[in-house]
Amino acid sequence: SAAVIIGAMCISPIMGPIMGIGFSLGINDFDLLKKSVRNFVLMFVVAISTSTLFFFISPLGNASSELLARTTPTTYDVLIAFFGGIVAQSRQDRNSTVIPGVAIATALMPPLCTAGFGLATGQYRFFFGAFYLFFINTVFIALATYIFTRFLKYRKKTFLNKSRERFVKRTMLAITLVTFIPSVFIGL
Repeated sequence: SAAVIIGAMCISPIMGPIMGIGFSLGINDFDLLKKSVRNFVLMFVVAISTSTLFFFISPLGNASSELLARTTPTTYDVLIAFFGGIVAQSRQDRNSTVIPGVAIATALMPPLCTAGFGLATGQYRFFFGAFYLFFINTVFIALATYIFTRFLKYRKKTFLNKSRERFVKRTMLAITLVTFIPSVFIGL
């Protein structure tokens, strides 16, 4: 519902760490990457725990159309996440949080709430589908941040170990492909 989306814009702590992951990869800052991943995991645990607890104590037990819409991600969801991440990065006023708030609300919190519903009600198909959608959104928002960081030519940290840099780039490509490919088959 609209109220849930507005609430998610206000309370979601997840967008910052995702953008931190993309930015740190874009400038080769692995200390920032470690901090961003740690914060992301912490915020994920808080969000999924909160949504699971809410649905566990809530009288809501039936899946609404809003919940069902977030259980079978497709290639369209990948595109929405990627272009939503680009829109969030392209704003000129860096002090405004409106556009990233909308990205959070539409891409990140509803799937986590649906995953919490699946856990609380023992419907693990809901959990895995919604978690996959959340993962798609996370990866492609971070990818959009990475691309914009490179496009805007932020100064990169120099690598002393070039093989480590190649390993990180290959790992990033592998995660992107592993995230994207199942959505193609689901969308068929």
